[in-house]
Amino acid sequence: MEKIYAYLPPDFVNFVLVTLFALLIGLSQRRMSLKREGETTIFGTDRTFTFIGILGYLLYILSPDDYALFVGGGVVVGVLLAINYYAKQMRHDVYGVTSIIIALITYCLAPIVYTQPSWLLVTVVVTVLLLAEMKHTFTELVQRMPNDEMVTLAKFLAIAGIVLPMLPDRPFIAGVPVTPYSIWLATVAVSGISYFSYILRRYVFKSAGVMVAGMLGGIYSSTATIIVLSRESKSAGEDARREYVAAMLMSVAMMFLRFIILAVIFNRTLFAILLPPLLVMFVATASISLFLHFRWRHSSGGVSVKSDVTSNPLEFKVALIFALLFVAFTFLTHYTWLYLGDSGLNALSFVSGLSDITPFVLNLFGNVNLSGAEIARCSMQAMVANMAVNMLYACFFSGMSKPMVRVVTASFGIAIVAGAIVVVASWLAWL
Repeated sequence: MEKIYAYLPPDFVNFVLVTLFALLIGLSQRRMSLKREGETTIFGTDRTFTFIGILGYLLYILSPDDYALFVGGGVVVGVLLAINYYAKQMRHDVYGVTSIIIALITYCLAPIVYTQPSWLLVTVVVTVLLLAEMKHTFTELVQRMPNDEMVTLAKFLAIAGIVLPMLPDRPFIAGVPVTPYSIWLATVAVSGISYFSYILRRYVFKSAGVMVAGMLGGIYSSTATIIVLSRESKSAGEDARREYVAAMLMSVAMMFLRFIILAVIFNRTLFAILLPPLLVMFVATASISLFLHFRWRHSSGGVSVKSDVTSNPLEFKVALIFALLFVAFTFLTHYTWLYLGDSGLNALSFVSGLSDITPFVLNLFGNVNLSGAEIARCSMQAMVANMAVNMLYACFFSGMSKPMVRVVTASFGIAIVAGAIVVVASWLAWL
């Protein structure tokens, strides 16, 4: 925007911006009004919103000292909007005030252009356009939402925004790197990322194919996703089962992406160390998954998931289990390292792969007693071990049929070997 000001008068550029964005808002309102209410209830036309924006611009620049004209014009516009709302309510029994609020926002575009950065102006206009267009989307979302969904979300927001800042950041036991704040911070971060996946799966991609289910489920928990998908694959045809295997591998790939995000949140120094091997593993596993998907998609047809891959991660029971596991792994890791040293910690990293490894890895991310190389090595070992366990889960819960076992062991085996190579190469680089 500053480059444009160098060639054209700033007032001219600001006038064009106000006029253009006001017109866009007006066009959006006219289209929505014609579609939902009819000509008789439209507040003006697209030109009306444009003139409101221009009026706000003129009154703003004509009284730059006290903005009296702008404030007075806003009062007049507000009165006219109130009269329009009253008439619409009495004649057509329509009570919505959305168009009135949008008209007032349009009137305020000029001060935003002059006093705020250009990105904020664009953000305001884009937000208005999106929210105006998504009325039916929000209505459908609320109708499909369980009765206690908003209550659960409200509790989570209260715990994250009110309780978390109040928790003490002092260790329970001297020398053990665990505090009430760190426990709940890890729980909030993991639950928040998982909830994003849950919302997409439940409300946006509810009828999506098995590949999308594997991708979104992997953000939540690759182990839980693989168990669900492998159980469902038992009733699928042989060709469709390969699609399930591709989805399982995609959930594993998303596990690596999830830990990249968590490393950014909890340990920036460790993030720089782990980013290259995690990216390599993400690309390798996702490539194998996509190869299977595109290789067999014509013969398998559309495969959808009937069961919920993810449960609500904001439920108190889910959060409590994660918090308890986080505390348990914190003490187990500390005393294993204290009494058994690096060899014991290496063994623990492989054993942790028998379950969901997120509590163990997050505990490592916040461990101040270990070096970055030790944390990275143990984290990668836990991930590779978890891949091997997930392969066994996939074979067992899919019914142990020979065709399925062959596809699972071959595809997962390649990914595990690639992971082992990455771990060894990274370990040599970290020496």
